[in-house]
Amino acid sequence: MAAGLTPGSGAAFAASLRRELRHWREDRWELALVTLVPLLLMLLMMALFSGAVLRQLPVALVDLDGSADSRALARAIDASPGVALVAQPASLQQAQAQLRALEVFAIVLLPADMSRRALRGEPAPVYAFYNATYLATGQSAARDIADAVAAYNARMLKERIGLQAGPARLRAAPVTVQATVLYNPARSYELFLLPLIFPAVLSLLAALAAGGAFGRERRDGLLATWLGRRPWAAIAGKLLPYVAVFSLYGAFGVLYVAYVRGDGVAGSVWLLLLAQPLFYLACCCFALLFIALTRDMCTGLSLVGLTIGTALAFSGATFPVVAAPLFTRVWNALLPLTAYVQLQMQQLFMGSPWTVSLRPLGVLALMAAVAGAGGALLLARAARRAAPPVPVPA
Repeated sequence: MAAGLTPGSGAAFAASLRRELRHWREDRWELALVTLVPLLLMLLMMALFSGAVLRQLPVALVDLDGSADSRALARAIDASPGVALVAQPASLQQAQAQLRALEVFAIVLLPADMSRRALRGEPAPVYAFYNATYLATGQSAARDIADAVAAYNARMLKERIGLQAGPARLRAAPVTVQATVLYNPARSYELFLLPLIFPAVLSLLAALAAGGAFGRERRDGLLATWLGRRPWAAIAGKLLPYVAVFSLYGAFGVLYVAYVRGDGVAGSVWLLLLAQPLFYLACCCFALLFIALTRDMCTGLSLVGLTIGTALAFSGATFPVVAAPLFTRVWNALLPLTAYVQLQMQQLFMGSPWTVSLRPLGVLALMAAVAGAGGALLLARAARRAAPPVPVPA
């Protein structure tokens, strides 16, 4: 029977748990790291993204046509809730200067003879230029401009061109695209970002707190005393409070997004709740492994920041990794946040069958088992080496 699984494991587990809770009570800074700081950050994120949808993005319009139709199109664009027509410069060069000064995020150019060509049935393009360095903002402005122009085009086709050319001569385009937005029809940035930022921030705090707890025992020379003869039970007892408290924060975040800001959970709420302890356990086990590998608290916590802290950028939710370099795809697969985000999106928004989410759930369990077992073995070996020799009686 393994050293951590002997009949005295329950007592060793309870002793380690009491030891960690006692340390929280004595160290107010570490207590704040697992209580006050996560809650304050969650409240801050809620306040920052409470606007949900981008509205009234400033755009400039250059009207080189100067007709009644171009002025009507300008009013239609300004009436769109997503953009606000804040400037009508005389030339494209003046509009570009405003774009470079970040006074506007997009430019609409109505070329000369636009209305005349449209009434003749000739192509009459309207040009939209947006600032792709602010990608989400620029794309949102361009999308709202395109929607406004398409709505005005349909109205003009019916009210003006149809009367002039005759209804019999109007023909619909032979091939069209009808795009339907799934799972986030309001295109809410709150429902897109909060489900990603909550677990990303909480997992980093959980890993730092757990890594600091393991590194503290090594730093203070108490590793052998703490682990004793049942290292597995002692490690589990130290992990439990971190996994438990951050799982509660994660569940609160999911339920807030689903039932306060969204339309509920589309799939299984129980799978989402089950994923919380597995996700935070995997992150804490990564911290355990880094502390055990590096044998140094500062270096181990630096590795936590390098991996868990950058996980959001490599999770595939913000930037695509489908055609990314091999290193990026491998790094993506090794991060707990990647598996968790897949499960969360499937169950929170997409309403996927529960069997589909068993794979990311299994990946989280495998990560926790491999990283936790590796870290525990290395830490137990280090404790044996640090233990004072037992005197042999004469």
